[in-house]
Amino acid sequence: MRKSWRQMRILVIVLSFSQRLKLRKNNWESETYEFDEVLTEFSSQKRVYEVVAKPVVESVMEGYNGTVMAYGQTGTGKTFTLGRLGEEDTAARGIMVRAMEDILADIAPETDSVSVSYLQLYMEMIQDLLDPVNDNIAIVEDPRTGDVSLPGATVVEVRDQKSFVDLLRVGEAHRVAANTKLNTESSRSHAILMVNVRRSVKGRSEMDVSISGENGHSLSMMGSLRPPIIRKSKLVVVDLAGSERIDKSGSEGHTLEEAKSINLSLSALGKCINALAENSPHVPVRDSKLTRLLKDSFGGTARTSLVVTIGPSPRHRGETTSTIMFGQRAMKVENMVKLKEEFDYKSLCRRLDIELDKLIAENERQRKYFDDEVERMRAEAQCRIAEAERECKITLENEKMKYHQEYLDSIKVLEEKWKTHQKSPKRQIKEAESTSSDIREAHNLLQDEKMLRQSAEDEASDLMNQITHWKKLEATATAEVVKLRKMLDTEASQKEKLEEEIGVLRSQLLQMSMEADETRRSLDKGDGPGKIFPGLDSLASQTGSSQPREHSNGPKQPIAKLSEQVGLQKILSLLESEEPDVRVHAVKVVANLAAEEANQEKIVEAGGLTSLLVLLRSSEDETIRRVAAGAIANLAMNETNQDLIMAQGGVTLLSMTASDAEDPQTLRMVAGAIANLCGNDKLQTRLRGEGGIKALLGMVRCGHPDVLAQVARGIANFAKCESRAATQGNKVGKSLLIDDGALPWIVKNANNEAAPIRRHIELALCHLAQHEVNSKDIISEGALWELVRISRDCSREDIRMLAYRTLTSSPTLQAEMRRLGIKM
Repeated sequence: MRKSWRQMRILVIVLSFSQRLKLRKNNWESETYEFDEVLTEFSSQKRVYEVVAKPVVESVMEGYNGTVMAYGQTGTGKTFTLGRLGEEDTAARGIMVRAMEDILADIAPETDSVSVSYLQLYMEMIQDLLDPVNDNIAIVEDPRTGDVSLPGATVVEVRDQKSFVDLLRVGEAHRVAANTKLNTESSRSHAILMVNVRRSVKGRSEMDVSISGENGHSLSMMGSLRPPIIRKSKLVVVDLAGSERIDKSGSEGHTLEEAKSINLSLSALGKCINALAENSPHVPVRDSKLTRLLKDSFGGTARTSLVVTIGPSPRHRGETTSTIMFGQRAMKVENMVKLKEEFDYKSLCRRLDIELDKLIAENERQRKYFDDEVERMRAEAQCRIAEAERECKITLENEKMKYHQEYLDSIKVLEEKWKTHQKSPKRQIKEAESTSSDIREAHNLLQDEKMLRQSAEDEASDLMNQITHWKKLEATATAEVVKLRKMLDTEASQKEKLEEEIGVLRSQLLQMSMEADETRRSLDKGDGPGKIFPGLDSLASQTGSSQPREHSNGPKQPIAKLSEQVGLQKILSLLESEEPDVRVHAVKVVANLAAEEANQEKIVEAGGLTSLLVLLRSSEDETIRRVAAGAIANLAMNETNQDLIMAQGGVTLLSMTASDAEDPQTLRMVAGAIANLCGNDKLQTRLRGEGGIKALLGMVRCGHPDVLAQVARGIANFAKCESRAATQGNKVGKSLLIDDGALPWIVKNANNEAAPIRRHIELALCHLAQHEVNSKDIISEGALWELVRISRDCSREDIRMLAYRTLTSSPTLQAEMRRLGIKM
């Protein structure tokens, strides 16, 4: 969607009670200027926010980009209006704090997200206020759309107001300020707060997809063929440094250079405003990094509010007039706002993958249930058949033995009677009648035996019938098994059809994505106020790219001039002077020269490294020791110089200095030198043997954050080199850091509040865990929990992914995680 209207609202905060801005030239002549709103010194911060920023914040929540910017002379209240935290008095809260309160109150935490970047433009270098080490962020411009982004900036997700205020406090602590005649705390840089809002558009209709099976029942899968829609917008709050005249501010030295840089960037901004106000075909946005960053705010797609601050003093009438005219010209600039909506294809794919996993799991569960049921029925049928056959066999044997015994007894009785009759014929005749009765009785017995035999045969027939019945049951069970197997085959074919449907859905999604990209490209080629331009994701990623520092082509520094005039050899000879002040000044000059890479080779060749090591060994002056250690740290950044430092016993001297010194700055310099040496793969064993690691761990007694940051950097460098050597097969056995007792300190400080300390320690812990031989110590010292936390909560994606790969690639750590019930 695209709306066309003038999105620039001009606000002037004056120190005179009037609803109309009037600038007096003298007692009888004055000039009157009209703005969208004029606020006096009696206007509350709440009133200023509601007039200036609240409409912009509401537009941001609707999906449009917005900018709130303050412009004016030094000391007229820009930082007070925008960045006041209001910790002591909540009514004094500035626009930044109030805007975030409204944003957090309007979003849904389950589906929406808010992330923040806080930067400063200092001396034409974009520096990260949330990560001061990141001090030269590059501007990346999309060649197709022209949108600018800062991939190297730190992006922090904000969940509550307290964490946001803490981020602002950290950023303000790192912002550059100085004392001038116009302001005791004059901002020397342009502060830029970027708030990225990602909102899910609710109320979109979804449809059900139903797949019918051959067995009569249906499998339902809830899914939306149309992906969810998200809106991405960005709120930019810019606190510009104050314009000033050198003769009034009294700037000199480095402060003078800062003032020149500020005035040049503000001049470039003024040129862009003039070109836009006059509809010039060329707008010089590339004259300054400030104008490149604010390209979208003036003449772009953002809804912008400009706060112009002035003071009533006639002494600054020229600056006041210039500020007012800047606001008048800015009122003529028109922006064309865009609604930025995108399809969330990733969310739809995740939802379809989840449904597919559920269906596959349900199919496998049913298949296992069928297999178990078939096996149970087969086992039960076999048991019943075996039992019936056994009972039948026993019964038949018993009956056979019984009838055989009765038959033998009858034969024996008859034989005895026959023998008796043969011996006594007379008696046989006499007993004929009794014999006939016996024959009848035998006949009756034979009849009974026949009946018993018939009964046994009937019972055997019943048993055979039972066996036949059980065999029929077995056949029925076999048929049921066949039927179940057919059902399983049917389910398998349904699964294949379902996978084909999923493939079709994915191809449709791919086609929709390609059509959306084609539509976006075709629309981007069009122009005119009536066309709709798709939104582009301008969120800064967390993967940074560093650019080399830009060196000025101006006059050489005074120290470089001094080196050329006096000669390096003469300066080095002054290091051996008997006058303490001369040695102090000489070692400071050498340290400054050593900071430039071009001078390091000359210093070493002239014997400067040896002289610095002698000073470190013999001098008792804390200043000399501190500066000499700093110069050695600068020289130790070169790999060739690192070998020379080790060969001349530099690590032993640095270790002795670390054990004797109490000054935090001296310890910081010593720790920095050892940390640089820790990054050399070839010096690992020698460095540890000469006490380098023990010295680093000994310096943590100081507790100073700068010292701890250098110690953490050295441990991270050492662990990285060890990990690389182990991967290449050049090192076996446990880490030397663990042998020297560094692991407990690493675990204790893995979640340190200071970002530089925490980042280096997280890297060191990940590199230590990559070597399998260190896994038992990692587990015993409790470092496994820290690795899991890093893989989930680390703000830097590269460290978070390194921790995840380390956990998933180590069998020992995986086994311990399963034992503890930790899921990735």
